[in-house]
Amino acid sequence: MTPEPALSPRTASRSKLVCIVPMYNEGGHALRFLQALHAEMAPVFAEVCLIVIDDGSRDGTRAEVLQAIALGLPVRYQRLSRNFGKEIALSAGLAAAAQAQPDAVLLIDADFQHPFATVHAMVEQWQNGVESVYGVQTHRHHESLPLRQAKRLFYRLMHASARFTIPSHAGDFRLLDRRVVEALNQLPERNRYMKGLYAWVGFSSAAVPFEALPRRDGQSSFNWLRLAELALDGLTAFSSWPLRVASTVGVLISFAALIYGGWIIVERLLIGQPIPGFATLAASLMFFSGIQLMSIGLLGEYIGRVFVEVKGRPLYLIAEDAGPRAASAAGQAG
Repeated sequence: MTPEPALSPRTASRSKLVCIVPMYNEGGHALRFLQALHAEMAPVFAEVCLIVIDDGSRDGTRAEVLQAIALGLPVRYQRLSRNFGKEIALSAGLAAAAQAQPDAVLLIDADFQHPFATVHAMVEQWQNGVESVYGVQTHRHHESLPLRQAKRLFYRLMHASARFTIPSHAGDFRLLDRRVVEALNQLPERNRYMKGLYAWVGFSSAAVPFEALPRRDGQSSFNWLRLAELALDGLTAFSSWPLRVASTVGVLISFAALIYGGWIIVERLLIGQPIPGFATLAASLMFFSGIQLMSIGLLGEYIGRVFVEVKGRPLYLIAEDAGPRAASAAGQAG
């Protein structure tokens, strides 16, 4: 996406950066990552704060983050009461970041796959006035062909129905201006597809290409099922085309049934052709029943998401809040 003209130049050396780092079972490298990230960003910005959102880890992640706090790193640690998913963890991080009153917010994974060199390129774009800078992967050779084709189909469907563009191959690796963070925190929905929300709020944006580095430890928790669920969240949150497709299919089938019924009557009256028997009727009933069930399922998916929204439950629950920023927030609340 071509960036819009810069609004106003910014200077990183006089600005505050908050880094949001969602973690889930990142034990073994969490401390090393926080040390490396702070060492990389501290010479660039006047002040750097790290916010770790522990999304219900069951390994040594908590111990390593608390060790980082004990070593004097400016880390605020929030542990969610259970695993809520990365989309919710990012939302929790954005809410915590707003309390720190930053000039810019960096979203970055803790597995060392997002190169620090790309962050410097993002900072340069931000200093030129771009308000939302996102990383775009240039190579996806590690992904299978069916997965790449499925992602291509997903983005085509999203672009065909939405009034805004969700950049292809862009993830949560982003540098956001304070105004973008404030806008994201105003969005109340609970079925959150963050890539869609980044695009929905607008603001000037620019892409920075990067090539993902190998993971230092462990493996990604994302699988085909989780990706399919995330894609369904995106389609139902920002598009009504599944319902329109079901309606269109119903109209076409009804029209075809009328034509077929008319043809059977013509054959019977003019040619004397006997009307097909039970097999044809059974096949037709099974076909129409499948279409009806599919349509009801699509409708139920939307109704289910409305049900989740109207219950009004909080997005997440925080089981532990530690670090200097947490103490400051507690003092202000008192």
